[in-house]
Amino acid sequence: MSRATFPAAARLHRPTEFAAALAGKRIARGAYFIVTAHPTLALASDEVAAPIARLGLIMAKRLAQRASTRNALKRVVREAFRLQRLQLPPADYVVRLHRRIDACSLTVLKTLARQEADSHFSRAAR
Repeated sequence: MSRATFPAAARLHRPTEFAAALAGKRIARGAYFIVTAHPTLALASDEVAAPIARLGLIMAKRLAQRASTRNALKRVVREAFRLQRLQLPPADYVVRLHRRIDACSLTVLKTLARQEADSHFSRAAR
């Protein structure tokens, strides 16, 4: 059984990768996040890597003013993705913050964000 890890190959790095993934289909929208997915195609025959689920995060500064809030949200979403990555279909997923974060404790925010991220990724796995 494979371990649930989050290697660099499972991340979106380039702006072109983000743009292609954002042009895909919106698969979920919740209180805080919008999840967009674009199916990945098999790579050229000389590549040995099979297509996998990859994650990109967009946490706008205008929606979450504090860096600690943005970083906490990113950590929570990455952890939810890491645990479900092997069950997700091969696609590029972008999780985007779409609502201004109100003043609340980070503990409460992380709990709400984790519940939402888990539900979005479990919906995508179906």
